Amino acid sequence: MENINRMIHCGAPSFGGAMYGCSNCGHLKFAPFRCKSRFCPTCGNKYSIDRTTSMSFKIIHVKHRHCVFTIAEKLRPFFLKDRSLLNCLFSAVKSVILRMFHKQNKSELFTPGFILVLHTFGRDLKWNPHIHCLLSEGGLDKSGLWRNVNHCNYVFMRNSFQTTLLKELKKKLLFLLIKRFLRSTNITITVFMFMQNLTAAILPKSSNTSDAILTALSSPLPVSMITILPMIL
Repeated sequence: MENINRMIHCGAPSFGGAMYGCSNCGHLKFAPFRCKSRFCPTCGNKYSIDRTTSMSFKIIHVKHRHCVFTIAEKLRPFFLKDRSLLNCLFSAVKSVILRMFHKQNKSELFTPGFILVLHTFGRDLKWNPHIHCLLSEGGLDKSGLWRNVNHCNYVFMRNSFQTTLLKELKKKLLFLLIKRFLRSTNITITVFMFMQNLTAAILPKSSNTSDAILTALSSPLPVSMITILPMIL
């Protein structure tokens, strides 16, 4: 609601502004303050133009492809509940793209250029977080030369993204479970070194990892977590 109110009153003189005057002719000009919200059609458009201009000096003028990475509908409510999970989308997409290009030539390890943009809503304005990716058709090799790549393995990208995202969520989930337990018991302990070993204990291997994550996120602290932590302490 705060952003909406700011957007409605964007440029309204009642919300203040700056007065400019000419020292020669004495002409005065009042410039109202803007809301500077990306939701605002005026300020948001300016933000997009500035961002696009900034990126235009960094991009490589080569052919590119537009890819979209989406998540399962069952997982979307948890990204809405905890926005920090959205970072997992960027990490997963980056990992998949670099791995796919490195597989093209394992000796040269091609490094592509790509831009990732997060959209949190679909065309129907419902919550649907997904990543838009502009991916170059090629990459730099170890010697710094540009190598064209005309084939993108979309099957690999889709399957690898699903697997990588679930792994990222496992790590994040483990941290949240530990944080919840420590908050409830007022105990401060360094547990990051145990994260990889505890993941297998908290989230057993399953043929449907997505369901395992959903169950753990929506249920109280598992008994296995309560059993393992006193061993660490």
